[in-house]
Amino acid sequence: MDIATLIAQHPDHWQRACAIRMLAMDAVAAANSGHSGMPMGMADVATVLFEKHLKFDAAVPDWPDRDRFILSAGHGSMLLYALLHLTGYQDMTLEQLRNFRQSGAITAGHPEYGHAKGIEPTTGPLGQGLANAVGFAMAEESLRARFGAPLQDHQTWVIAGDGCLMEGVSHEAIGLAGRQKLSRLVVLWDDNGITIDGRVDIACVTDQKARFAAAGWDVFECDGHDPADIDRALGAAKASPRPAMVACRTHIALGSSAQDTSKGHGALTDAQLIADTRATYGWDHEPFVIPAEIKAQWEAIGTRGQTARQEWEARLAAAPAARRSAFTRVFAGELPSRLPGVIRKLKKDASDSAPKLATRAASEKVLGAVNPVMAEMLGGSADLTGSNNTKTPGLGVFGPEDRKGRHVHYGIREHGMAAAMNGMALHGGIRPYGGTFMAFTDYARPAMRLSALMGLPVVYVMTHDSIGLGEDGPTHQPVEHLAISRATPNTLVFRPADLVETAEAWEIALQQQATPSVLSLTRQGVPAVRKTHTNRNLSSQGAYVLAEAEGRRQAILIATGSEVAIALAARDLLQADGIGTRVVSMPCMELFAAQPEAYRRRVLPAGPVRLGIEAAVRAGGWDRWLTGERGRKADFLGMEGFGASAPAEVLYREFGITAETAAERVRALL
Repeated sequence: MDIATLIAQHPDHWQRACAIRMLAMDAVAAANSGHSGMPMGMADVATVLFEKHLKFDAAVPDWPDRDRFILSAGHGSMLLYALLHLTGYQDMTLEQLRNFRQSGAITAGHPEYGHAKGIEPTTGPLGQGLANAVGFAMAEESLRARFGAPLQDHQTWVIAGDGCLMEGVSHEAIGLAGRQKLSRLVVLWDDNGITIDGRVDIACVTDQKARFAAAGWDVFECDGHDPADIDRALGAAKASPRPAMVACRTHIALGSSAQDTSKGHGALTDAQLIADTRATYGWDHEPFVIPAEIKAQWEAIGTRGQTARQEWEARLAAAPAARRSAFTRVFAGELPSRLPGVIRKLKKDASDSAPKLATRAASEKVLGAVNPVMAEMLGGSADLTGSNNTKTPGLGVFGPEDRKGRHVHYGIREHGMAAAMNGMALHGGIRPYGGTFMAFTDYARPAMRLSALMGLPVVYVMTHDSIGLGEDGPTHQPVEHLAISRATPNTLVFRPADLVETAEAWEIALQQQATPSVLSLTRQGVPAVRKTHTNRNLSSQGAYVLAEAEGRRQAILIATGSEVAIALAARDLLQADGIGTRVVSMPCMELFAAQPEAYRRRVLPAGPVRLGIEAAVRAGGWDRWLTGERGRKADFLGMEGFGASAPAEVLYREFGITAETAAERVRALL
């Protein structure tokens, strides 16, 4: 539908949509930075969505049963900011729009979770929002099965662009959603045929509609500038029994001289172009001025869900007390009161029995104790369930066959799994965890980074964490991955030494409200090192003295995970030579760094030589604990290159990560 016809047939709609377009143009021009074209092209679709289909109440933006709206094409952030301002979200003031992309404003260049109400996830890295949306929809299905449709019964809507659909994570997300038959998920594809470099077909000739259909989606299409056609397509998509994609044929930078060009993707700041576009739109108002009658129409749209929200509140109040309490607790992110006792008992049993156990198997034991008391836990694995040990007895499999199941078969989709878990955590009411091999954090990395950036307590169960996995060889043996995770801000990386430390790591991870955790777990069995029970969570301090020196303290061995046992054996050798040696277990460098200096000095006093032992590269924080923090002479025993294919015990000998080598290194330092 051309602009003249649109104005003639739908004048009120045109004015409301133009309010979005002009706020976007004005904000981008004021910032001299941003992306004008996408908000200009998708304003009609967004207007129909918010006016006729989206269940929300701008006055209560965190209402748990609201529809979720996700702008996966996050570069078009002014579309979202304009919608939030127009519909009456209290914090999205006109002043915030004027300060688009400026320091201190909540209107960042790309939408950032936590900056403003109504921003469901952080988006900008293309495809992430689409993959997050799959997690949002899975969370809704799981919670509806647990608490019933009176408390959880809503849609997840996504606007995605050509770039989102070209990113590899979109393929993982689309396939997962199709298998899961997520009927409450609707993707609105901004089918404008333009990317930064030019037309889409210079790089991609994929038939996206056929692609979605092949993955088990229902596919619809509409003229993205005809409000009646948009309404029809969105209604059909919402009624679909499968996930739905609506191909919205649009013109990027509609009505400007940059329409349908790559220039239209970016910042349209030329004064004449903006003036000409204003004239084409028939919009004769000053920058950032929205006529009162148009703003009132939008604010009425913002209150459209008020009745539904009040009815939901009444249903929650009338729900049985136990259900209401459980619902409130999980959406508040609070832990069940029974959890500390469960962890203490597990630790006591482990200290008494001192099992030799791979820490991945230790993690399974912890989950076996925790999952029954935390019904909000939704686990899974990227096709490595039996290796990651993420599925515990009685958990069931989540799927269209059983929405009460709590273990997800993600398939070989590490990136999609991580992004979906972000969506679950963002939705609320779910505590997601998922597993793969530590080496394959590379595949999940972009979403893991966003877990940290958004402050989401997702737990990554990363097993087979060193050359100790053996014969699968260097393609599967991580050496640099601990360093990469430790270098990521706002991330806790745990490398527990035995069952007790694994239980403590899980307890800490579950206590987090705004920090993801990476559990680095062994394939190979490791001996118990914590054989004396204490109720205290020693791992919560990041590092602690596991074995004290006998006689004058001359050396400190600092080790993590499977190498703690090697450090203890090296201590025995050194003590036999009269060299007093302390062993420090350091399951979490980030928590140790957060401790008071006085505690760190007690654990790592000046004077003794220090040796770090870890079957990984030295990078990623080791230098601070070896030569910083008043360190004198120090060395590191670990990996200097990639691993090899052989049994684990052979590799440890060949790479010199042994008690004997550790003792030799200490003697050399002395």
